[in-house]
Amino acid sequence: MSILYTVPQSCCVLIERLGKYARMGREGLRFKLPMIEEFVRVPQWGKFANRYGWLIELTEQQTDTPVRECQTRDNVDVRASASVFWQIVDPVKAVYETDNLPAFVQNVGLNALRTEIGQMELDQVFSERQQLTQRITKELEETAQKWGIRFTRVEIQELTMRDETAAAMRQQMEAERKRRATIAESEGRAQAEVRLAEAEKQSTILRAEGRAKALQTMAEAEAAYLAKLATACSPENATRILIAQKALDSYETISRNPADKVYLPSSPHEMLRIQIDDAAPRHAEKR
Repeated sequence: MSILYTVPQSCCVLIERLGKYARMGREGLRFKLPMIEEFVRVPQWGKFANRYGWLIELTEQQTDTPVRECQTRDNVDVRASASVFWQIVDPVKAVYETDNLPAFVQNVGLNALRTEIGQMELDQVFSERQQLTQRITKELEETAQKWGIRFTRVEIQELTMRDETAAAMRQQMEAERKRRATIAESEGRAQAEVRLAEAEKQSTILRAEGRAKALQTMAEAEAAYLAKLATACSPENATRILIAQKALDSYETISRNPADKVYLPSSPHEMLRIQIDDAAPRHAEKR
């Protein structure tokens, strides 16, 4: 007589006939031969991927590893634990290739965690946490194929260190922050000095350009003034008038400071005569 049974969704059941694996039952209404066929039971799996002792769940499972002492490559002790997420993809291998699949998953996950931490220095363990989980997952892939499961991901749950190690690490981090602050301050001062020097350079260039334009403008004005004088009198007299004008301007400049003593000729006419007489020979030589 046949016995009907129902397999829920995302579950399966393994059936042995006369003690030997016969077939696998998927979702839906199924049957088995009484006295000849029996369900494969996995009560040792406990709550992992097991329902009622004979239904094998195909959904993703989570196994937490216990906290263990691990030693980094630079000989620092840390306490670490992880959550291993896995899923059965081949129920036959999962049942017949292992005696207690969930326990094996827990042990192999813990061993992979300790192995990978042992290959990293302390700073890397804390700064490259994501890379650590990826390396553990990759290491478990070969074992997963043998057991008919798939490791979906590994998450680090606890990662702590001893109090004295934590204190030393905090001091190191504080020293590193001070070093970076000193470097940043030095770079800031250097950039400020460079910008100041550049600004002074630009200012000097602008002042020089301004003076050059001013001298050019004065020269053009004097040339125009001299040309107009030349139309009103002879070129020699025009030159003498321009020289006398410059002499008057120079006396105005040197007498601006009340504290300075300036000696002027007793007669302005005498002053002009001296300036004109001094300039005349030079003018004649140029001619």
